[in-house]
Amino acid sequence: MMIKKIIPLFLIIPIATHAADDTELNSALRATYTACVGIDENLSELKKMAGINTAITAVGTGLGAGAVAVGVAKSRTDDILQKKYQELRVAASQYQEDEPSDDARRKFQSHIGKISVPRTNIESSNIAQEIDELTKKSKSLGNWRTGLMAGNTATNIAGAVIAGKNKTDSDLDTQIDNCRAAVAHLRQIIPMARVSGTDVTEATNIASICGEFNYIDISKINKRARGAMISSVVGAVTGGTGTVVSAVANTDKVRAGTWEQEKNLNTVANVLAGTGTVASASATIFNATQISAIKRVASVAEKCTEVLK
Repeated sequence: MMIKKIIPLFLIIPIATHAADDTELNSALRATYTACVGIDENLSELKKMAGINTAITAVGTGLGAGAVAVGVAKSRTDDILQKKYQELRVAASQYQEDEPSDDARRKFQSHIGKISVPRTNIESSNIAQEIDELTKKSKSLGNWRTGLMAGNTATNIAGAVIAGKNKTDSDLDTQIDNCRAAVAHLRQIIPMARVSGTDVTEATNIASICGEFNYIDISKINKRARGAMISSVVGAVTGGTGTVVSAVANTDKVRAGTWEQEKNLNTVANVLAGTGTVASASATIFNATQISAIKRVASVAEKCTEVLK
């Protein structure tokens, strides 16, 4: 009788232990599924916006580079224009007693009015025609530079807004932390389940793949976003200031003034155009590296979600 009572106890204890281990393992798997599935979907929007922002700031970089190139071309045109005015002054002085002073206004109309070039002065007439053409070209280049800088400013503003919002929020950070904790708990349960004879192949695979969250630095996503935002803000400020300076430098009032005044304003505009371009390029780099950081996290999230399904 004693033997009959003892035998069922030996049979019941392993069965109960095995059932308990199965329950704990299944519970750990369910917790891992709940914590880890869906992270990839939350990252997809970040990746999309980072891609859009990269394209926007890249366009801004192109516009800024164009503004610099046009500004340089304008400076060269103005240098030629200044020489032509000097030639006109020399040619016209041959037909009047008093040579115009160096302080004379350099506008075509101003020179014609002050110098009163006779119609018979063919050389002066030819130079005056060249001056007229160069003046139109200079004004056109100035307008182009202003427009390109305005476009660069607009893209930097848009880039700053997008970068400022394109960050991981506390919910996603918490979800990834919860996933890591769930995987850690799953790893603790696996050895006990294996000892009890439970097949832990699937659980081990899940713990291995989803455990890769421990080796990624999600903070890089926000660091890149911050870098892009700061660069875009710098570009927006310098670009906006440069746009105003460029527009002022190309006004009739400034162009009718001294060469030195206009040249200084154009130099400032060109420098600001260059600064805005560098800022846009920096923002583009930050956005591109943010995409890479997001992709690394998203890759782990996608593989983890796939193995859990």
